[in-house]
Amino acid sequence: MTNLPATALRFALLDGALAELGAAYDAKGVYPTESAALLVRSGMHRTFAPPAAGGEVFRSPQEENRALFDCLRMVGRADLSLGRIFEGHVNALKLFAWYGSDRQHKRLARDLAAGRLFGVWATEPPPGVTLAKDPFGWRLEGAKRFATGAGSLHYAIVTARPDDGPRRLAVVAANIAERADLSGWTMRGMRATASGAYDVSGMRPADDDLLGDPGVYDLEPRFTAGAWRFLAVQLGGVEALLTETRKALSEAARADPLQRAKFGEAVAATRGAGLWVREAADRAADDHPDAKPFVQMTRGVVERAALDVMEISARLIGTRSAVEGGRIDKIIRDLSLYLRQAGPDHARDEAAKAWLDHDVWGEGDELW
Repeated sequence: MTNLPATALRFALLDGALAELGAAYDAKGVYPTESAALLVRSGMHRTFAPPAAGGEVFRSPQEENRALFDCLRMVGRADLSLGRIFEGHVNALKLFAWYGSDRQHKRLARDLAAGRLFGVWATEPPPGVTLAKDPFGWRLEGAKRFATGAGSLHYAIVTARPDDGPRRLAVVAANIAERADLSGWTMRGMRATASGAYDVSGMRPADDDLLGDPGVYDLEPRFTAGAWRFLAVQLGGVEALLTETRKALSEAARADPLQRAKFGEAVAATRGAGLWVREAADRAADDHPDAKPFVQMTRGVVERAALDVMEISARLIGTRSAVEGGRIDKIIRDLSLYLRQAGPDHARDEAAKAWLDHDVWGEGDELW
């Protein structure tokens, strides 16, 4: 049985420290080494690993996703950059759980015991990363971009295209400094994710470094429905923004019914998005075919809530919301970038197509 409450409690005690560190690393625009170390110290970096690799044992996939939902929100509340790093690490753990061999699980257990963190890198500039076999074994060519933690994470699972067939997954060292190029990461938000380019050319993964069969990364509904995890991190950022807005409200604003009404709108938007993400986590747990359109619709719900709360916060707090180095300013900058995950309009359109066909909400509560 899981002892997650104790793990979550240990992490909660670090929340203030992680928020403070997050501000410092944001100002420098570098990978949050100390924050990552505190995350490892809490033990949460292996809570969601396969049990054979030292992860917790949950009674059901739904219970695991509910626990992960809470943890991702907690990290996102403290620091969205760290939340993005943690979410990528969890994504890697899920891939190991689904597709890893017994031998790979044992190796993962050793890596997690040593405090090592993973990422998942799929985005790439043309022509992409290729995987070929020559007389000396496998060889990778190409580079990844927007690679979170490039040069700082210990390992990354990268997608690679073989000569024939669907793309494959390969585990590579991610901390080789000369392969990382962070010069292009000059964003106003999510600065500490260190999401640069990483050149994998010439790297030679062994057979044990290839994870799963060809095409497993793109299997649905896992591929699309897994987006609920980054939505949970974003939700944590929205919750933190709502909390900070409440703390910053002046007595005059609290006494003004119009200002209170706007704050009420922010509360409703935040909590409404939370209900959708929690429901999406439940739907994704058992790989239900409708998990894909449900999560796609949830993306739009979270985006709309975040945009609304950002605007309301700026209106209620005024110029103080834009003070450089302030917590509200950092959260708004981070969210503004983090919300720009690829294809939000396409995701909503695909969800609407499914809802036009049948009420994806289901669960015995269909409207048509």
